[in-house]
Amino acid sequence: MGADDAIDGIDGIDKMQPLERLLNLVGLLLDTEVALTFDQIRETLDAYGGDNADSAKRKFERDKDVLREYGIPLRLADTDAWGVEQGYIIPKDEYYLPEIAFTPEEVTALFVASQNGTEELAAAEGVRKLLYGADGGLLAGPALGPLVAGSDARGPRVLAAVAAADARRRVGFGYRTAQGAVSDRDVDAFGTVFRGGHWYLVGLDHERDRIRAFRVSRCTTDLDDAGQGSEPPEGFRALDHIQAGPWVAAGDERALVAFAPASAALAETAFARATRERTDAGGWVVLSLPVADDAILAALVLHYGPDAEVLEPASLRDEVIRRLEALAGA
Repeated sequence: MGADDAIDGIDGIDKMQPLERLLNLVGLLLDTEVALTFDQIRETLDAYGGDNADSAKRKFERDKDVLREYGIPLRLADTDAWGVEQGYIIPKDEYYLPEIAFTPEEVTALFVASQNGTEELAAAEGVRKLLYGADGGLLAGPALGPLVAGSDARGPRVLAAVAAADARRRVGFGYRTAQGAVSDRDVDAFGTVFRGGHWYLVGLDHERDRIRAFRVSRCTTDLDDAGQGSEPPEGFRALDHIQAGPWVAAGDERALVAFAPASAALAETAFARATRERTDAGGWVVLSLPVADDAILAALVLHYGPDAEVLEPASLRDEVIRRLEALAGA
């Protein structure tokens, strides 16, 4: 134990944990509008109190060095207009990061740049934080999985969807459901959401006269501008129209999965909103399951091993096959 530490212990100054002391010091110097002298700091913070002023001063000097090492902009400044005495302050404009605001083009560029085949790289992690940090704007949603590469991440349609929602445009596009049915959609774009590894365009579907979510990767054509759209209802949040759950999405995204007789009952209760379609001659039960993310649903289906077989969509079958081949080659 050094002499300074021994003195601190005698005075009872060092009972507070160092981290708590540093946080209190940062909080005090951020909250003040004028620079504070050491004596003023000592009067305010008990951590620098006690009878031994020299020991408290040495502790304060060490704390200043620590804060500066961590990049805290602790500055010396005049305590009054005459400059008679100087004190310490942390300028708010140097300490706080400015609000990060990206244009739709910049957000999309960041997302595409992160599509490099692995979720472990710092770039992908950084972009994920940006994507999930927005609340109801360009992007929204909890982190339900890695950023995945897909057709919606590499084409111009994500950018077109974001731009349409931002400008409240009416758009027309071809759309393929999970069952493969293709039709033309006429939608007033209200918002775009990233969730579960996919982008969704949320808007008023004129044919059905209600707000629906469309996965951008299932668009079969580019988004055609059809003129000025309508405004969303008061309190609208695009995220509210993507239902909770790792594989559940609003709209008509469904998958057909056949389960062996021994596992069918368990699967029927395990998957939210599962419906029984039919029973094959061999006793296998075909369930219709809501699906928003092929990768997540594939992982869940694979838990059933040979007792489950994906029938459609083809994208989900491909994902299951890809995962099985990866396991076989491991």
